[in-house]
Amino acid sequence: MEPFYRSIIGLARTVFFAQGLKFDVRGAERIPAAGGAVIAINHTGYMDFTYAGLPARTPKRYIRFMAKKEVFDSGVSGPIMRAMRHIPVDRSAGADSYRAALDYLRRGELVGVYPEATISRSFEIKGFKSGAARMAIEAGVPIVPMVIWGAQRVWTKGYPKRLGRTNTPIRIQVGQPIQPPSAQGDITAAATELTERLRATMREMLAQLQEGYQHEPGAYWVPTRLGGGAPTLEEADAMDAAEAAAKAAARRESTLDGSDH
Repeated sequence: MEPFYRSIIGLARTVFFAQGLKFDVRGAERIPAAGGAVIAINHTGYMDFTYAGLPARTPKRYIRFMAKKEVFDSGVSGPIMRAMRHIPVDRSAGADSYRAALDYLRRGELVGVYPEATISRSFEIKGFKSGAARMAIEAGVPIVPMVIWGAQRVWTKGYPKRLGRTNTPIRIQVGQPIQPPSAQGDITAAATELTERLRATMREMLAQLQEGYQHEPGAYWVPTRLGGGAPTLEEADAMDAAEAAAKAAARRESTLDGSDH
């Protein structure tokens, strides 16, 4: 029993009800009832992780999410994240968080990972990092793909949050667990192949989840492919690259300024 985590979920459900969010959860029975597993989730908004935990409650389990270190550094969210035993990710020292995730998996925990690493501004499936596949191979646990659609309407990068009563429909699909190859042999090659398979699976799941969903023509939260105003995947990747370059330049300038004193 995890009374704190359970109480946080109860609070979240109350907030979701107040917001009028309409959840359509499919395939929750595919979450393993016992044992470790990597839960691979697409990333379209800041609230994704709060929704991704819902299917795991069908088998009465909890997901330990890998989240950026800054969330743990906050005086408000930090104590909550630590109490729920989530995993901080320091991008300048990623090996520590990777080892922590492996340890959780080997102890039979569910670990939530965003293979895209950052929010997809196009709301399409971005290119994947191989970490999720690599840890599944090394820990000898399955990867469970999960796709969420509609979360970007609540709060996403570059647009105002809409946390009031919006009655937003949010769909969640859990896919069939993917068994990793043996850790024997070339893990890098195996992780690359598994990552490609995972991405292809999640792209197909997303397309299925979007069928029948009411997409507003020209809306910022709708992909170009579906007649929306979001940037294309290529345009979004260029925006991400420009933002990363600007941040790197700012860090270099800060370091140089510090060395002058």
